[in-house]
This record gives sequence, structure tokens and C-alpha cells, in this order.
Amino acid sequence: MGVLALIVINKAGGLIYNRTFGDGLNQLNTNDYLVLAGTFHGVHAITARLNPLKGLMAQQQPAAVTAGGVPIPSRPEPPSGLEVLESENFRLQCFNTLTGTKFLLFTDTMQANIDVTMRKVYDLYSDYVMKNPFYQLEMPIRCETFDRKLNSYIREINSSR
Repeated sequence: MGVLALIVINKAGGLIYNRTFGDGLNQLNTNDYLVLAGTFHGVHAITARLNPLKGLMAQQQPAAVTAGGVPIPSRPEPPSGLEVLESENFRLQCFNTLTGTKFLLFTDTMQANIDVTMRKVYDLYSDYVMKNPFYQLEMPIRCETFDRKLNSYIREINSSR
């Protein structure tokens, strides 16, 4: 089994979507998914602040110089929190969008090209959820077309293994 589950968390840490694709994970009830989403959001926020080397590297990095010789300070990268959590049974990959929405993809440890899979899931979200005129931001995702396309894509990945 390749992709096991997908969880989408809004910028406030609320669960807005969860889907299980296989039997590789323990079955959780809705309350467990809500707790998981809130806990991951808090851990992600803490780990985004635990980066002592970035500040030192930014001080040592010289400013970019334009053709006119005027220095332009380089723009710091936005802080990123927890991106990958790997255990002996599964791998959790987090994709954090610019708007703060987090996509958590649970896969088996041998799954390849997780970044490509995550990008495709985000593209499906952009095409079928964000372009839906009836969807309200930060609210639970209830879009049948998104569900169908996502299930089709994940089934394709899982059957190719």
C-alpha cells in the first residue's frame, strides 16, 4: 500500500478534511482526527520557531548588489516547521501552503516521489475546492468532485506499487 491517508488542516489548526485510503493505519474516530489536527498544528508552530541557525546565517549573508551598486537586503525564507515524520510503520509528509493550510499525507515508508504526489493533491484542491463558488474558506471540505478525483489519483498510485 502506498498512500494511506490525507488530512487537511486550516490555518487555525482545525480539521477541514480527512480521508483514509487503505488499511495500513489504525482506524480513528472523528474526535481522534480533530485532536491529531490540533496537536500537529501546535507542534508545527513550535518547530517553526526552533531554528537557531537561520538567524545567524542571515546575519552572515551579504546583501545582493544591483547594477547601480545599491545594496538590497536579501529576503529571508519563511520559517518552516515540521515537514517529515518517519517511523518504522509509516511516513508523514507535511505541505504547508502560503495561506497556512497544511496537507498531511500518510504513506508507507517505501513510497517514492511523495513531493510529486503532494503537489498533485494540492493541484486537485486548487482546481476543485478553491474554484468551487460554494466553498467557504477555512470550512470543512465537502466537494464530491474533489473526492472523486482524489480517490481516482490515489487508487492509481496505490495500484502501481
